[in-house]
Amino acid sequence: MEREISWVRDARKQFEKFPTAVQDRMLDALDIAAFGRKADIAKSMKGLGSGVYEIALAYRSDAYRVIYAVKIETDMWVVHAFQKKSKEGVKTTKQDIDLVKARLKKLKELMR
Repeated sequence: MEREISWVRDARKQFEKFPTAVQDRMLDALDIAAFGRKADIAKSMKGLGSGVYEIALAYRSDAYRVIYAVKIETDMWVVHAFQKKSKEGVKTTKQDIDLVKARLKKLKELMR
């Protein structure tokens, strides 16, 4: 069964700034997730609860990330999209993790 893919408004705005090739590859990965599977470029996000994943894609000399939650109510939610700026390792910054936590909390509250 396919889940509806919903977007946090700011995540969608940021995603639309990504290069077209990056958007296409990430949308393919999101479609795979909507059908209950995990794309090869997606990985589970530790410390954010079960069902939260990050799609990481290197493109030219840049790195792009999309973070989504597999199930909030009946939809799959894209909660954050960003171009990774840090040149220090592949780790997602604490600031981005905190933003994802806040958005997930807000979404879950809105769905009650």
